[in-house]
Amino acid sequence: MLKARIGLYSAGLNTYWAQFAGLKDRLLGYNSFIAERLSQVGEVYNFGLVDDETAGRQAGEYFNAHNVDIIFAHSATYFTSSTVLPVHQICKAPAVWLNLQPTPQMNYAKTGTGEWLAHCVGCPVPEASNAFERAGIPFHVVNGLLGLEKTPEISVTDEVTAHMPQAQKAWAEILEWARAAQVKRAMAHARFGFLGNNYSGMLDMYSDFTMLQAQLGLHVELLEMCDLDSQLNKVTDAEVAEKRAEVERFFTISGDSPSDPIAKKPTEEQLDWACRVAAAQERLVKARRLDGLSYYYHGADGNHYEELQGGFIVGHSLLTAKGVPCAGEGDLKTNVAMKICDLLGTGGSFTEIVAMDYLTNTMLLGHDGPFHISISDGKPVLRGMGVFHGKRGSGVSVEANVISGPVTTLGLTQTGAGRLRLIASEGVAVKHPILTIGNTQTHVDFGMPLDDYMDQWFQYAPTHHCAMSVGHNARLFEKVAQLLGVEYVKVGK
Repeated sequence: MLKARIGLYSAGLNTYWAQFAGLKDRLLGYNSFIAERLSQVGEVYNFGLVDDETAGRQAGEYFNAHNVDIIFAHSATYFTSSTVLPVHQICKAPAVWLNLQPTPQMNYAKTGTGEWLAHCVGCPVPEASNAFERAGIPFHVVNGLLGLEKTPEISVTDEVTAHMPQAQKAWAEILEWARAAQVKRAMAHARFGFLGNNYSGMLDMYSDFTMLQAQLGLHVELLEMCDLDSQLNKVTDAEVAEKRAEVERFFTISGDSPSDPIAKKPTEEQLDWACRVAAAQERLVKARRLDGLSYYYHGADGNHYEELQGGFIVGHSLLTAKGVPCAGEGDLKTNVAMKICDLLGTGGSFTEIVAMDYLTNTMLLGHDGPFHISISDGKPVLRGMGVFHGKRGSGVSVEANVISGPVTTLGLTQTGAGRLRLIASEGVAVKHPILTIGNTQTHVDFGMPLDDYMDQWFQYAPTHHCAMSVGHNARLFEKVAQLLGVEYVKVGK
């Protein structure tokens, strides 16, 4: 997985260094602490101190040379805004100001000017924000405590704040920005396969591939069924046996459904075929270096490719669990949303409205396609399907639900103006009975009456699919949208 390239500098005023012994080294110590924390989530390019206009220009060139995805500007002491503005005029990477005070309270009786200057980090941030606003440079600010675990020897006050909520909250937000920057870098290098075509007539599924590359940076690799078939012809019996073992580790093989006559125990022939196709799918992903895959095939009766697509769901579920999300019906936009969730370590399973349960005030969400196994509540069930509803062919499908607890849905849609829009909503996955028809299904309580929730959701022109992630991730998804330059809305509470 590509790591974010993180730019970092600490801002100060060079006039102070000769006036206050030890101040410069002290601030550089804070700078090193921040760099060390950030290095846990990305590649850090630390310029050090920006303390005059010349250093500001040098820092801008330095960050451009390293192609950083984000710049954390640390307010280390007072600085003039003319010192830092050149950094961001030269390098256009998104800017996040770190207003992190080293101590929760100064030792007023013992604090002189030099000591105060190590703590007056909030003083210049309004000046910088004003300059950025007038220069047309977007920025964000994280406020709180620095979070040191040891007080510097030079300090006359307690600077151990790692345990304090103001430090923990600040660092949670900083790390969210760093994780969002990782998504930005990954998208700029991602290769999404598009196999076959869209489900005919699903107008919301249709995507402009040029638009997706222009706005997100990703590449769309157009694939034909014969590309997959050629890989199928190379699959060995040993690969099939390996896939069968993998399937038995990850899935429970069902009996007949008690409620749906088309959902049966998978036959040995169906399982063997699904495993053979899964091996071919993995071969194709490796051969084309794919990071995601959208697919759909509609063929004539008795067509070999129709038989081939009948084995898709198991292999695509396995790929989704390995970080290559797969989306049915040619839904490339939801495939991108699934990839965002996966890059952030939150899952990302293909889903749509199954039904509303007004008695439990939950929305049943799921689909008949691939499922993200790593966020499953127990082992998913494999069922044999006599027919894939609304589609041609038959085969093996996945029946599962997402683990109970906080969840966030994420949809990617396209506006009438041709711009992308991310739509997120937070809820709670709860345990209630589900249908035994070979589909993934999860009851989600969005914390408000179902009709009110849908009133909000539908007005933002969503597609009828979205990705389901584990955890409450709306703030994180918002940061991703801001770094990608994509409109973002949150639906619900």
